[in-house]
Amino acid sequence: VVLGGMAGRVVSAESPPPALEKGYLLQPGDMLQVTVWKEPELTGEMLIRSDGGVSFPLVGEVRAAGATVAALTEEFSKRLKKYVPDPVVTIAVKSLGGNQIYVVGKVQHPGGFSFVKPLDVMEALSLAGGSTPFASLNNILILHRENGRQHAIRFHYNEVASGRNLAENILLESGDTVVVP
Repeated sequence: VVLGGMAGRVVSAESPPPALEKGYLLQPGDMLQVTVWKEPELTGEMLIRSDGGVSFPLVGEVRAAGATVAALTEEFSKRLKKYVPDPVVTIAVKSLGGNQIYVVGKVQHPGGFSFVKPLDVMEALSLAGGSTPFASLNNILILHRENGRQHAIRFHYNEVASGRNLAENILLESGDTVVVP
């Protein structure tokens, strides 16, 4: 099951999650390397700000968060055409700092965890070192924000661990919080 307006959709091994079908979606905190061929003064790094934007010489302000690298490259090329004939722009993700989930409550190591590949609830719990002895594993909640509104999704650890209800082991999205009471 994939969040982000797609709750209830089962993702099999044959069909990649929608975010992977169109490419990695850039997030605030990601560091990008921009190169414009034969234009050394238009080469540099840029950090996607917390507001999702980036600034670059001759390009100006661009919204990067939520875009793919290909879409951002196309936008840079379009804007640079005013100043550089036939610009050849390359944008590469230098470091992924934007995809982060949080695991809080009765786990061994609560906190934020960065991820670079799709991450499900069981993997997030593993990153947090597993639960403490007094955790209520069948009352775990995943807090997810969609369109500015937060909602909770129940997760029953024992159901998933026994293989009975694998659909509950959803893929998490950046900003999701797993709460282990």
